[in-house]
Amino acid sequence: MEESGIAVANNVAKAILAALDWSSSPDARKAAVSYLESIKAGDVRILANTSFILVKKDWSSEIRLHAFKMLQQLVRLRWDELSPAERRNFTNVAIELMSEIANACDEWALKSQMSALVAEMVRKEGPNLWQDLLPSLVSLSNSGPVQAELVSMILRWLPEDITVHNEDLEGDRRRLLLRGLTQSLPEILPLLYTLLDRHFGAALNEAGRQQLDLAKQHAATVTATLNAINAYAEWAPVPDLARYGIIHGCGFLLSSPDFRLHACEFFKLVSPRKRPADDSASEFDSAMSNIFHILMNVSKDFLLRSSAGSGVIDESEFEFAEYICESMVYLGSSNLQCISGDSIVFSFYLQEMLGYFQHRKLVLHYQGLHFWLALMRDAASKPKNVAHAATDGSVSNLPSGSGQGDNEKQRLLTFLSDDICSCILDISFQRMLKKEKVLPGSKLSVGSLELWSDDFEGKGDFSQYRFKLLELVRFVALIKPLIAASKVSERIIMIIKSILLAAVPAQQDLAVMESMQLALENVISTVFDGSKEFDGSLSESQLALCRIFEGLLQQLLSLKWTEPAFVVVLGHYLDAVGPFLKFSPDAVGSVINKLFELLTSLPIVLKDPSTSIARHARLQICSSFIRIAKAADKSLLPHMKEIADTMAHLQKEGRLLRAEHNLLGEAFMVMASAAGIQQQQEVLAWLLEPLSKQWTQPEWQNAYLSDPTGLVRLCSEAQVMWSLFHTVTFFEKALKRSGFRKSNINSEINLTGGSALLHPMASHLSWMIPPLLKLLRAIHSLWSPPVTHLLPGEIKAAMIMSDVERTTLIGEGNPKLSKGALTFANGSQVDVNREGYTESNETDIRNWLKGVRDSGYNVLGLAATVVDSFFKCLDSHSVALALMENIQFMEFRHIRQLVHSILIPLIKCCPPDMWEEWSEKLLQPLLLHTQQALSCSWSSLLHEGRAKVPDLHGILTGSDLKVEVIEEKLLRALTREICSLLSVLASPGLNPGLPSLEQSGHVSRTDTSSLKDLDAFASISMVGFIMKHRGLALPALQITLEAFKWTDGEALPKVCLFCGAVILLAVSTNNIELQQFVSKDLFYAIIQGLALESNAIISAELVGLCREIFVYLSDRNPAPRQILLSLPCISLQDLHAFEEALTKTSSPKEQKLHMKSLLMLATGNNLKALAAQKSVNVITNVSDRAAWSQRQNPKPMKGMLWDWQQLYNGYSVAAFFFFLYRDNCDLNSPAEVIQYYKEIF
Repeated sequence: MEESGIAVANNVAKAILAALDWSSSPDARKAAVSYLESIKAGDVRILANTSFILVKKDWSSEIRLHAFKMLQQLVRLRWDELSPAERRNFTNVAIELMSEIANACDEWALKSQMSALVAEMVRKEGPNLWQDLLPSLVSLSNSGPVQAELVSMILRWLPEDITVHNEDLEGDRRRLLLRGLTQSLPEILPLLYTLLDRHFGAALNEAGRQQLDLAKQHAATVTATLNAINAYAEWAPVPDLARYGIIHGCGFLLSSPDFRLHACEFFKLVSPRKRPADDSASEFDSAMSNIFHILMNVSKDFLLRSSAGSGVIDESEFEFAEYICESMVYLGSSNLQCISGDSIVFSFYLQEMLGYFQHRKLVLHYQGLHFWLALMRDAASKPKNVAHAATDGSVSNLPSGSGQGDNEKQRLLTFLSDDICSCILDISFQRMLKKEKVLPGSKLSVGSLELWSDDFEGKGDFSQYRFKLLELVRFVALIKPLIAASKVSERIIMIIKSILLAAVPAQQDLAVMESMQLALENVISTVFDGSKEFDGSLSESQLALCRIFEGLLQQLLSLKWTEPAFVVVLGHYLDAVGPFLKFSPDAVGSVINKLFELLTSLPIVLKDPSTSIARHARLQICSSFIRIAKAADKSLLPHMKEIADTMAHLQKEGRLLRAEHNLLGEAFMVMASAAGIQQQQEVLAWLLEPLSKQWTQPEWQNAYLSDPTGLVRLCSEAQVMWSLFHTVTFFEKALKRSGFRKSNINSEINLTGGSALLHPMASHLSWMIPPLLKLLRAIHSLWSPPVTHLLPGEIKAAMIMSDVERTTLIGEGNPKLSKGALTFANGSQVDVNREGYTESNETDIRNWLKGVRDSGYNVLGLAATVVDSFFKCLDSHSVALALMENIQFMEFRHIRQLVHSILIPLIKCCPPDMWEEWSEKLLQPLLLHTQQALSCSWSSLLHEGRAKVPDLHGILTGSDLKVEVIEEKLLRALTREICSLLSVLASPGLNPGLPSLEQSGHVSRTDTSSLKDLDAFASISMVGFIMKHRGLALPALQITLEAFKWTDGEALPKVCLFCGAVILLAVSTNNIELQQFVSKDLFYAIIQGLALESNAIISAELVGLCREIFVYLSDRNPAPRQILLSLPCISLQDLHAFEEALTKTSSPKEQKLHMKSLLMLATGNNLKALAAQKSVNVITNVSDRAAWSQRQNPKPMKGMLWDWQQLYNGYSVAAFFFFLYRDNCDLNSPAEVIQYYKEIF
């Protein structure tokens, strides 16, 4: 028998070596793996015997490691197959093996596997085995450093893999094991402290005697013991950690360069522990206070030496200081109450955290930033009882309420002195610059500060970091408004003076000036809270703030900058003072004059390409009028005539371009919105009257829009083309900026005598929309094959998707955009400053088509909100003709945009009495075409691996993989938009006449004679209207059924809303056809949808729909029962038991659980969306000392089975592989990526 076991062991050893030998043939490796799997799945006793033979020291390390893993797998998966006596024998053999491993001084990986095996056994056997094992471990630890290291490893893995990271362990067993370990803490923690003390001292002694090998063994034991301690730091009671010397021991090791990082890990884990609410709270506070003192003493020493000079400290000490600072941040964020009662200690702690924040090393400053953000956020938070701000300016907008929390907050504010806040602001302002922006020898030096660099890893990007700095600046401004105002003003004035002293301002000076603009903006917006209405009176503190910013504003107004880049920056600064102008209306006039001065100082010549920067600067200055108008509110109203006169003067002299006039006009509309409806109407009449005269002329419409050749001529006349573009974009801005302010609506109603308010744009839609519809119809016709065939090559090329749009869809980031370009949501751009003086080309035509389509669609969508004027004054046939005439030729991206921008707003706003006229004309052609197009594309994607969409016709460049990804994204985008449209159709606002399911279901199950006809719901429910019209219902319902087969996790939830309304309608009406569809087709489609794992996230909703259909319709239609009985694993008895269970409860939640159980039973648990995804968590495989850090950032490993659709939100394998390729730049092609991952999986 023994010889037979050795023979099997030899065969297994050979198989292990063959499986690990990559020089072997694939067939040989496959055969070896197959043999090993047969051993693992075979007789459990042969598996145990063979594995114990192979872990002996006679075998190679590779074989022994594999054998240990086989033993672990046996314990984890097949332990119950052994009898109690066999399990005891297994345990005894393992304990003997543990002694052998320790005595043989085996390599670290084998010890790790041994400790993992013991942890698995304890995991299965529970506290009893642990109590029996603990004395043996204590005895073994006294045998020497190697044995002590193994014991520490076992002590480490027990809490980490059993009580903390084990997800599949059952609750009761988890509690038993945790209780067993907790009860053993009085033995475990003293043992760990003893090992720490004994072997640290021994390591020092042996090193002093030059016995380096022994010193290394003791040092390894100290490291293992610290790792074990860290495994208890997250959950062991903090008072116990202090009582048994753990805190003291780790604090002592902070002075040891060899062990201090491991000791830091302990404090990092303990520091954020929460204060208990039981009787041990005082002991907890005492222990945490001790930790505060330990870390503060270490910090004090480091900060003193660091301030002495940079040459005293090496990089390793900075790493150590970063860990200490991180622990200090955790302490301050979670347990500040432990020291806040001691004013001296608390002040000392704040000074040290300030020292970290202002440290020259970026990593230390960054850790300190998190603390000050948390502290300031707490100090600046507003309690429930709001009081007035202090009049001395020391605390602004920080009310003092009643209660202990408010008292603590007020006490905290007393520690935030002016000096601390000033220091925080100084450092924050200096660090607004990136390292790449600072040139050597800069006059505005930041000293030795290590500024943010793109090379700074692991902390996000600069914009995120700057956002945190600005947030901190806002909190300081809220607490100390005068300090913040003074500091930001002083620094900006200092920068301005430095620039003025330079003979020629340099780019370096511009970067420094730019860096402070956001700081100024945040300070002003905080101290002059824009949410508050200005009543004309100022408090003493507000007057002081106004004096500070008046001085700064005078400095800004005195600047005579004419360089475009500096003009842009100055314009941004004037934007930033907008909220201040609300409280200082006397300064508005000078700001307006300065903006016009900056605008006219820039050249207007368009033919010179070098003036593009100046054109961009002019646009930015015009945009400043908009931002200031929004911030300053009513302060600009007295200056409207002055602005209008200046605009007219500049336009008359030809010194104001069309795009600039549009921006200034938009600013005018913002100003008018603050004055009321009448003022808006007057401003709109003034701005739109000149446009209406040109826009309504039949000559240009006949010349350019009567036939396709006219649009070709239009594209060759750049001046007319861009004039039309600016007209359409201004219509969009007029609709966006006009309307009713909530704050003014009551007063407006009073002025009109209580009658309904007329939208300011209502009188303009009748002349604005008809020519726009003709223009859009002409643009749409370009994509129809008869017209496309006749187009010149330049226009054909312009109709193809741009490179910018394609790279945006792929996710590769946008290419650098030109100055003066308007960027759309999808990444495309249009030069908004086009005036028609340059020759038209492919790019111009593409941008024009894109810009007119985007703005035109938005105009129609916004106009639909002006309900009466749109639906009652416009011709529905003209609208439908313009939008739907060529719907079958439109690209997916254009249909998606049309649905999103026009149809959804139109459907939402259309009055029910006009559904017949408007909705049917627009929805029928759309639903018919999109149902066919989506069905075809999805079928191609699911069966051929590639979605075929019309958008990429004519695109020959780029890899096939990129094209496939673009196609799939376009398909999913349109799918989601159409499903969004269905959800809008089913929204409560459009279906007020639908009763609740409980009401209608009760009626239908008791008295079906009271059910209504479908016609009764057609005027009170949009879904009822859809179902009444067969031309609308058929494509809508077909899309609904097919959506359950499409692997798109974002689209299906929207479809479910529509399904819910359809089910409710079927329950509420006597329409047999609709009931048959819901009971049969929809019920079966939902069950099919549950078979897709991509629908797991919405499985509860799908089960709920199944439950509604069965509960409320199975009495009227046999289809639900027939479908359930047709499933492979259900019997009639199962169905009867299910129905009986339903009758015993009226709870929808319990009924859904019954439905879920039945579906899983009926399908043999093959509905992937419902299958329990129980993750089997194995003990961490530690084959090297970096395993812990690897576990924090897991990477794909061979043998892992991934569901592609679940991983990438339903995207195809091709799409997923593309993103892998994009993120694996060391692989040369997508084909290499695919081959690489095929080998892995």
